[in-house]
Amino acid sequence: MEATGKKALVFGTGISGTGAAKLLRAQKAEVILYDGNEDLDKERLRESFGRDEKVEIIAGELPERLFGEVDLVILSPGVPADLPVICKMREAGVPVIGETELAYMYGKGDVLAITGTNGKTTTTTLLGEIMKNYKGDDVFVVGNIGNPYTVAAGKMTERSIAVAEMSSFQLETIVTFRPNVSAILNYTPDHLDRHHTMEAYIAAKENIARNQTEKDYCVLNYEEERMRELGGRLKCQVLYFSSRRKLERGIYLDGEDIVYRNPDEVTVCRTSQLQILGTHNYENVMAAVCMAAAYGVPMDIIRDTVKAFRGVEHRIEYVAEKSGVAYYNDSKGTNPDAAIKGIRAMERPTVLIGGGYDKDAVYTGWIESFDGKVKKLVLVGETKEKIAADARKCGFTDYVYADTFEEAVQMAARYAAPGDAVLLSPACASWGMFPNYEVRGEKFKEIVNSL
Repeated sequence: MEATGKKALVFGTGISGTGAAKLLRAQKAEVILYDGNEDLDKERLRESFGRDEKVEIIAGELPERLFGEVDLVILSPGVPADLPVICKMREAGVPVIGETELAYMYGKGDVLAITGTNGKTTTTTLLGEIMKNYKGDDVFVVGNIGNPYTVAAGKMTERSIAVAEMSSFQLETIVTFRPNVSAILNYTPDHLDRHHTMEAYIAAKENIARNQTEKDYCVLNYEEERMRELGGRLKCQVLYFSSRRKLERGIYLDGEDIVYRNPDEVTVCRTSQLQILGTHNYENVMAAVCMAAAYGVPMDIIRDTVKAFRGVEHRIEYVAEKSGVAYYNDSKGTNPDAAIKGIRAMERPTVLIGGGYDKDAVYTGWIESFDGKVKKLVLVGETKEKIAADARKCGFTDYVYADTFEEAVQMAARYAAPGDAVLLSPACASWGMFPNYEVRGEKFKEIVNSL
């Protein structure tokens, strides 16, 4: 597929959409940048393109004329691939791809890509640090982590390495995308409002390895039965990680030792030497180590980087201690499974702040994970009554409602006693109250530091 000289329609005007548009213009394509929001500030957007006459900006209703004009459609990750207008484009024979596929078409060098419901950002960040310590400045950490792949693609050389965090949204529209090393960390229900079924969600994740060949590697979680079945179907070489058992080939947790075996056995480090907490984080470390080792990074570079890694912001991030109460920001716990990991990492009686945007999740598993550790649950956002109903089903009634996020943090502070922890781990997306989990986490830290 070639964009040069073509007319391309880009859905979405966020950082991914504008990044795709600029990459297309670098390839001498004409661009129509579209957003359904009729109140879009088109003049400001036009300025960001230097008033390029080959970039047309349309907001509101999509004109019917475009169905016969465009040669290629590019979707930003936030745009559902099954929208009627997009289905109509496909029926008209117009190729529809995502911005990940576009970036891969024009980016150079090797690609190491990570997906999974939880742990993607931690694993991607750590792998990025390992690769930078190995290769220097020619490493680009891109994708769902906040740095659009399309923006970095034009800067890449044949020596470059892209370390890419891939969401299911980005993977459902790939065509030729083929990482040298990929990883799938886990599957738990998420984004079912977008994918509709768990099968469709998992299928999107598994696309990450769809085009890999026998020259490539895929790292999978041995404890996921579906992944063991996937491993038997893939053309590429498969390595597993496990926190529960020793493996013949791959990486595993043996007591406190993280051991890599392929085929020789090497102890990477002890968990006590890591600066991040919890079994889920040990799994993230194992996945990153396994990917780097499969790529050929020397173990001494991997080992030193892993020991120095301090984790990522908004993921069980220590904020402060106030009046003997420790505050932790786990705003990235945007679904029940991620939030379970936040609870399990706590070593004190905990006042938990939960709630937010409803992604059609079920919260009973999250409630059951409290296991006597959560002394009070402060609920906020549109899901608060739904979570409360699931809590009652589980026999947990120590919850209260807050009307605003600030009130929720202040209530949690009042319920916490010296020696307790206050944990923001909402089990929900931030939308409706905040534009993203980062802004929610920053607001939490701001309120805590003002207590």
